Amino acid sequence: MTNSNVNLPGRLGNPNASLDEDSRTDPRIIQALAAVGGFADAVEPIGSDAAYEDCLAYCMAFEETAALANPILRAAMPILDSITSSTETITGVDDNEINLHIHRPKSSDGRLPCIVHTHGGGMVLMTAEDPPFVRWRDSLADMGMVVIGVEFRNGGGRLGNHPFPAGLNDCAEALQWTYTNRERLGISSIVISGESGGGNLSLATTLKAKQEGWLNQIDGVYAMCPYISGCYANPSEQLLSLYENNGYMMDCAMMAALVKVYDPSNNNSSNPLAWPYHAKLEDLAGLPPHVISVNELDPLRDEGLGYYRKLLGAGVPTVARTVNGTPHAGDQIFPDIIPEVYQETIRSIYGFATSL
Repeated sequence: MTNSNVNLPGRLGNPNASLDEDSRTDPRIIQALAAVGGFADAVEPIGSDAAYEDCLAYCMAFEETAALANPILRAAMPILDSITSSTETITGVDDNEINLHIHRPKSSDGRLPCIVHTHGGGMVLMTAEDPPFVRWRDSLADMGMVVIGVEFRNGGGRLGNHPFPAGLNDCAEALQWTYTNRERLGISSIVISGESGGGNLSLATTLKAKQEGWLNQIDGVYAMCPYISGCYANPSEQLLSLYENNGYMMDCAMMAALVKVYDPSNNNSSNPLAWPYHAKLEDLAGLPPHVISVNELDPLRDEGLGYYRKLLGAGVPTVARTVNGTPHAGDQIFPDIIPEVYQETIRSIYGFATSL
């Protein structure tokens, strides 16, 4: 899609617009990214028509490049003496091991709300042990919650290759384990929450729970910048942010490649358990309260807001929030650059969890 009207935002008005030139971008983010080399791709770009094997290779290369920053990210993590962490291993439906990383305050009065966290990475990349996700769980626990990070199987990368529905099954197993062990864990309510691909898995786990009859185990859902349409090879014009913000830290071609890794057969393009955006009102009716949080400068913004409107149409108690000035997951991945924005999202999740 092209448009010569320069008054339209992002690439709707200027097809060559970039995040660092967009007047809506928080200046601190521009400065931080410029200091580490600007916005050039650190991994060789991949096209939407790439072969499955090439998409798998892209996932490995992406993870290897991201891992180079891990020592710096670990060194930047604050030491929080108020929390403790441990790991439990459970068995999944395919007789696979699932590590659960549990973070909680060292001391507390009474039961605490619980966040079951499903990390980002398009369901095909990254691990729960990566520093940004460890720091996120620490920050949530420091607010006064039990946080359980799920090491689900990925479609690609180090924890692959396990296409849909492997990762979803692991998240469902983790949620049900949490519910079964809620007395021992000392938890009051259970919220499933994740960002990007983890937002997909949070929403899909809830849909799966309804289908299978254990929806009562989920008290709430908090999905951040959810990656849920799967419509990236041929973006729908109903999802204008896929055009407006395309190339702002990620692009549709790359996301289409990740779709191929998650669902190599392409048999699940309209299956809401794979891509929750395609859920019908009857799939959503009766779900627990939701928060859908999106980023203003994210290509995925409009599919998150579209899902929010579907939830409202189905009568589900739902709140949406847009984090202005930020790209995809910006309120999570820049804790030291925009600390008040990071902390506001932490407070939002805590407030939601304690309200249930």
